[in-house]
Amino acid sequence: MDILEPQQGKLNNGLTFLALGFRPFFLLAGLSALLLMGAWLAVLLGRLAAPAYYGPVVWHGHEMLFGYSAAVIAGFLLTATKNWTGIQTLRYWPLGGLALLWLLGRVLPWMVPGGWWLALLDGLFLPLLALALAFPLFRSRQRHNIPFVFLLLLMAVANALVHLELLGLWDGGVAQGNTLGMGMILTLLVVMGGRVIPFFIERGLPGATVRKWAWIERLSLPVLLAYVAVQLLWPTSLWAAAITLFAALVHGWRLLGWHQGGIWRVPLLWVLWLGYGFVALGLGVQALGSVGLVSPILSLHLLSVGGIGVLTLGMMARVALGHSGRAMQSQPLINLAFAMMVLAAIVRGLMPLLWPELYLWWLKLSGLLWMSAALAFLWVYLPILCRPRADGQPG
Repeated sequence: MDILEPQQGKLNNGLTFLALGFRPFFLLAGLSALLLMGAWLAVLLGRLAAPAYYGPVVWHGHEMLFGYSAAVIAGFLLTATKNWTGIQTLRYWPLGGLALLWLLGRVLPWMVPGGWWLALLDGLFLPLLALALAFPLFRSRQRHNIPFVFLLLLMAVANALVHLELLGLWDGGVAQGNTLGMGMILTLLVVMGGRVIPFFIERGLPGATVRKWAWIERLSLPVLLAYVAVQLLWPTSLWAAAITLFAALVHGWRLLGWHQGGIWRVPLLWVLWLGYGFVALGLGVQALGSVGLVSPILSLHLLSVGGIGVLTLGMMARVALGHSGRAMQSQPLINLAFAMMVLAAIVRGLMPLLWPELYLWWLKLSGLLWMSAALAFLWVYLPILCRPRADGQPG
């Protein structure tokens, strides 16, 4: 043991970046948030041509859902599953291989023409991630967490639908794939948000007690799944409007029960609360869009920039601190990043309602705010993600 321990320590220190899932995937998520948005703005300004395989609009939507969001989800679930089960998830070279596969899906469309092989390569990431999680979850009989495996597989189906249309094999695959992919990402965030946001609030605010209504908790997941189904089948109908509005009310009411005045003194709490709030708000605006009262583009970006962007930024910030052995105290620059991401969602999803003639300016400003938030995240968290835990523990 005296001979082996120093060698193991040296190995672990040399591969700290690959010691646990959140490390490489949160870094890749931050980089993709910065670079993909920068490329999108360059495409809009005519300074860059989007990958020919996707085309500009499809590429932008695909990369936000199956690039950035998938990276955050991978980092979060690989890390959480180790905690839930006590079984080590992917690390070191297997984790690096999975991260490389994700990276190839982002880079290769810029370098080579698309085709079956590119669709297959990009489509492998989510099923392999699901498989990596299935082993420890089934082995430990974590029945209440096993549905995350199926959510990932449905995301993989959504990604496949996008590629099938691009390959000329499925009409409407892009719209259906984006709707299903967005729905599964929101479902995952709502499930995890329901678990951790009230817990974090009660733990972070001495004496705080959040309110939970049993009927709201029971409805929160089914009503969101019903929303996804109706948006897939009848997106522009009174049924879609009614069910989507009901989902907005359920999740808005759920969020109100979690509110405590003290959260506004703790950025790591208010960012999560506001992120969940954008989900409820985005659903409400989408209900209006289902009957043609507002542009569906606005609700799409309230859900994506607000719901997904704000929530994932807050979750990455908190998870990285906790799993690197650091105090749950966000730095001023990351607090600014939270504020910029919230502003990006407001500018992109709400300001065009007030001044539609400035639409292109709102789009550019939102993109710059998003990029600034991503850059601030990378500046603060790059050392945290690449260095060993502050408490000397593995992971």
